[in-house]
Amino acid sequence: MRRLAGKVALVTGGAVGIGAACVARLVEAGARVAIVDLHDGPGRQLAGQFGDAARYFHADVSVEAEVAAAIAGTVAAFGRLDVLVNNAGIAGPNKPTHELTEAEWDRVQAVNVKGVFFCTKHAIAPLRAAGGGSIINLSSIYGLVGAPDVPPYHASKGAVRLMSKTDALIYAADRIRVNSIHPGFIWTPMVEQHIASMGGDPQQHRHEVDALHPLGHMGEPDDIAWGVVYLASDEAKFVTGSELVIDGGYSCR
Repeated sequence: MRRLAGKVALVTGGAVGIGAACVARLVEAGARVAIVDLHDGPGRQLAGQFGDAARYFHADVSVEAEVAAAIAGTVAAFGRLDVLVNNAGIAGPNKPTHELTEAEWDRVQAVNVKGVFFCTKHAIAPLRAAGGGSIINLSSIYGLVGAPDVPPYHASKGAVRLMSKTDALIYAADRIRVNSIHPGFIWTPMVEQHIASMGGDPQQHRHEVDALHPLGHMGEPDDIAWGVVYLASDEAKFVTGSELVIDGGYSCR
C-alpha cells in the first residue's frame, strides 16, 4: 500500500542506521525522499538504490547555511516538502558530568538540539506552501527517563521532546503536525560504538543491554522506521504533540 504517494520527505542522518531504514520504508510507501547526511559514500549509494525516488544532499545539521541549502535543494529537486524527519544525532562521550569539557557538551547540543532547530526553522516555509505536513523528531527513551551515563545525550533528547510539543502548538494552525519518537536501544552503529566504549566483552554487554528491555532484546532500525511512516501518513492526521515510544517495554519500569 502506497500510504505516502505524492509526498516528499527529508531525512537527516539518512545514510546509515535508523535514518537509512526510514528512507527505505518511506520510499516503499510511495514518498520521494531527500537523504541528508555527512557520510557522502553511504548516502549516495543509498540514494542510488532508489533511482528517481531519492536524492542525496550533503549537510552538517549543526551548520545553518548547509541545512538551508539542503532543504532548498530538496524543494528544487522534488517541487515540495511534506515530511521532515529530524533523525541526525550523536551520542557524545560517556563520561560523568564533572569530567566533561565544554566543547564535548556543546558538540552534542549542536547536532542533537540545534540541528533540529535549524531543520525545523527552514522547513516551515515549504511545509506551509504544501498546505501542511509532518515533522518527526527522533528523541529517545532518554528524553523520558534517566540513566547514569552520557549526560549530554540525555539533556539533548529531553530538549527535543519539549521542542516537539512547543512546535506542535505553534504550527497547528498551519496544519503542520510535530511529534517525537522515543526509541529504546536499537542495534545501529551508534549503539554498537556505545557498547564498545564500555570496555570488557562486547558480546556480554550486548546481552546485558538486551536484558534491559522486557521483550528481551534490542530493537531493529525498521521498528522505528515503521513508526516514522505512520506519523508521516494521513493516518496520523489527528496526532500532534505526541510521544511515540518504541522501546520494547524499557520505559514501563
